Amino acid sequence: MEQARLVFPEGFVWGTATSAYQIEGAKDEDGKGESIWDRFAATPGKIADGMNGAVACDHYHLFESDFDLMKSLGLRAYRFSISWPRILPQGTGTVNAKGLAFYDRLVDAMLKRGIRPFVTLFHWDLPQALQDKGGWTNHAAAEAFARYTEIVTKKLGDRVKDWMTHNEPWVVAFVGHLFGDHAPGLKDLKTSLATAHGILLSHGMAVPVIRANAPGASVGIVHNLEWIEPASAREEDVAAAMRHDGMFNRWFLDPVFRGRYPGDMTAWFGADAPQVRSGEMEIISTPVDFLGVNYYTRRIMAHDPAGRGTTGRSVIAARQVRWPFTPRADFEEWEVAPEGLYRIIMRVAREYRPGFMYVTESGTSLPDAPGPDGAVRDPARQRYVARHAAAVHQAAADGADVRGYFLWSFMDNFEWGFGYTKRFGINHVDYGTQKRTLKDSGRWYSHVVRENSFPRADAESRD
Repeated sequence: MEQARLVFPEGFVWGTATSAYQIEGAKDEDGKGESIWDRFAATPGKIADGMNGAVACDHYHLFESDFDLMKSLGLRAYRFSISWPRILPQGTGTVNAKGLAFYDRLVDAMLKRGIRPFVTLFHWDLPQALQDKGGWTNHAAAEAFARYTEIVTKKLGDRVKDWMTHNEPWVVAFVGHLFGDHAPGLKDLKTSLATAHGILLSHGMAVPVIRANAPGASVGIVHNLEWIEPASAREEDVAAAMRHDGMFNRWFLDPVFRGRYPGDMTAWFGADAPQVRSGEMEIISTPVDFLGVNYYTRRIMAHDPAGRGTTGRSVIAARQVRWPFTPRADFEEWEVAPEGLYRIIMRVAREYRPGFMYVTESGTSLPDAPGPDGAVRDPARQRYVARHAAAVHQAAADGADVRGYFLWSFMDNFEWGFGYTKRFGINHVDYGTQKRTLKDSGRWYSHVVRENSFPRADAESRD
């Protein structure tokens, strides 16, 4: 007889997540330097609504009340990122003491409320000064990241025991350097692949630094992964799906866990593949404790000679096929497919064997707003989270060592190239007044966190 509730393993971590540029604001305050996102968002035509993260959710000034709200919901874990240019305005050199003190206060404020801090060291806001010198394609950026890691972990490592080096290197490398939709807005495959390599190298260099300065800490990296299927059984579609998997998933998993790039993709990229120096793959594959999995969608891929290209060049000769009547998120290309989360967790557990996993981001954007009574009703988000959390529950039951779920996001925020046109939060933000309004999904999630379970029927609902 099926249990009426999905009960999660004892000690399962329920949290929410944000990133610095998306919520902090205080763009020029207390000595913070310019990031590539400050520059990109200030460039006309780059952001959908013409806005930027200069104020965002003003978390820099409102973090105490934000953490009070977090505590009131029973949340005991929070994944956030640190702004590199707030610590080192030029990316290296003199430390900005006021910036470092902000995160010192932030961690203390969390711990005071019983909230466990999960730190991401890099969530896309590279100091502009380093970008001006070639960004991640310059080996000096990886060295600078290791020094930045040293500074932060020496300050916070006595209290923070959960560390992530990078968030979604794929997005930085491909969306920012190949498709041009994110900072710094470049469109070059060779640069994109060199950027990915530089980020992975910096990850490997940072891992031992974290271990030295945060004794007993768990260290990992966060990759956004997709479940990928061919559009048909035709050989060309199967090959197209394999190439997309190679560019999206394996190009980042294989170096970290196998110490090499996938051979089929290095052959495909040819002369554009990164130049790997002796010893670098050993650094990149420095053992980690866990993998953070960000999951939003599956993709059905078909062969297309012009697919996934930029500036007239085909990159992987594949395109996404969208089945009719399939539920989609507010992002048109994102199918709502919780079974894909189950499948990608099981695949990673089987093929890569990370020490353990967290689902470090999972959530959906909806055009929600307060109604006449002031309430924000978002049943579709509640169903989305329930179904994806149920997928995690099933993966854990089937043997995957997955230890937590971080809902994206704690509150509505600046959604990168979309500006403020997308809302992912369980708290609605009025950007004019900075008023936070808890959504119905937030109330539901609060019950989940407190009870470590939820009714099976919540996950069986359909859009």
